[in-house]
Amino acid sequence: MYTAGEEEIEAIARVIRSGALFRYGKDSECDRFEARYAQHLGVEHFALAASGTYGLAAGLIGLGIGPGDEVLVPAHTYMATATAVLSVGAIPVIVDIDESLTIDPIALRDAIGPRTRAVIPVHMWGAACNMNAIMDIAAKRGLLVLEDVCQGIGGGYEGRKLGSIGHAGAYSFNYFKNMTSGEGGGIATSDPKVAERARCAIDPCHFYWQGRSDSIKPFAGIGARASELMGAMLNVQLDRLDGIIEAMRAEKKTVLAGTRHLSNLGLTPSPMNSADDDCAAQVMYLLPSEQAAQTFSRTIPSVVAGKTGRHNFTQWDQVLMHEGAHHPALNPYALPENQGLRLDYPDDLGKRSLDILNRTVMVAMNPAHSDSDIQDMIHNIDAAARVALENASLDDVELRKAAPVDLQKFDSVN
Repeated sequence: MYTAGEEEIEAIARVIRSGALFRYGKDSECDRFEARYAQHLGVEHFALAASGTYGLAAGLIGLGIGPGDEVLVPAHTYMATATAVLSVGAIPVIVDIDESLTIDPIALRDAIGPRTRAVIPVHMWGAACNMNAIMDIAAKRGLLVLEDVCQGIGGGYEGRKLGSIGHAGAYSFNYFKNMTSGEGGGIATSDPKVAERARCAIDPCHFYWQGRSDSIKPFAGIGARASELMGAMLNVQLDRLDGIIEAMRAEKKTVLAGTRHLSNLGLTPSPMNSADDDCAAQVMYLLPSEQAAQTFSRTIPSVVAGKTGRHNFTQWDQVLMHEGAHHPALNPYALPENQGLRLDYPDDLGKRSLDILNRTVMVAMNPAHSDSDIQDMIHNIDAAARVALENASLDDVELRKAAPVDLQKFDSVN
């Protein structure tokens, strides 16, 4: 969460005072947000859900993904990307990323098998995937594309909002996102049938609250309905979003310009797809070695991408252990329809991804930073780069003895 204050408090209080917390009612905050956000994204439909994970699941359900299908997912993303695939009975196939920390289109192309049905490109850390390449491959190979925008809200790709490019886009509004209601999520699409199926997954009773439609046959689902409290807060947050992203983009450009000279030492900005449309939540640098990245991250507040734990496939226990459901009879890895799919994850899986991740450091941007804060950050990055790269051959003991550097502390957002 970057910014929340009196406007959000008043919006939530207004809903509580009204006594109308249920989303299906007159002048619904949820209805208003869905319409506004669809327009903001440039799509026809947006449906709120209780979480980003359920937004992903609803998107897959909307697209008709299920048992017998493989879905390609990147090696670096929160595990919900993969577990959402399991939740609909399909099998996630893990694909390498490239230096942008997003799915590698070449690896994606090479990973397509005879039963691959869809791909979930994840706009990780607010950085856009190479959507032109992905959509071109998908069109040629008949794949469905569900964009995971949970970490990319407010970002775009070549002038289009993230989530509006594929067949559908899933979003998260939890505490750590660019726009938040504490928890929450949703699904965007311009396909009315996908939207209707997703809404049925989110709320199997929505037909009865909003009028029965004959476009699809209703089906059973657990449900993940939003409340008016979520809608009220998100309507205020949406008003803030463009300003938040604009401030972070300006900060990132200043930081990159102020640290450009460090490329000579080996601190190289990570390549970006559509850099001008980036969320700019992080400045990412690629270093020549894992040791240098770890030294950099110990010197100033920052994080090594490969050390975020839950965002790497190596931490997806339920996936790697083939525990795909709460009951063995529902486990996708054991379903007859999925026999013959790629169920196993080889020991050498993702080695290229892990090498990139362990050499990439991320420094968080924040719209609250002042000009002075940003200049201090540039100074700190310079100092950390010199410690990490000029002393790259020293072992940890020698590094601890190195001359101290003048640092200012900043909060790091993971």
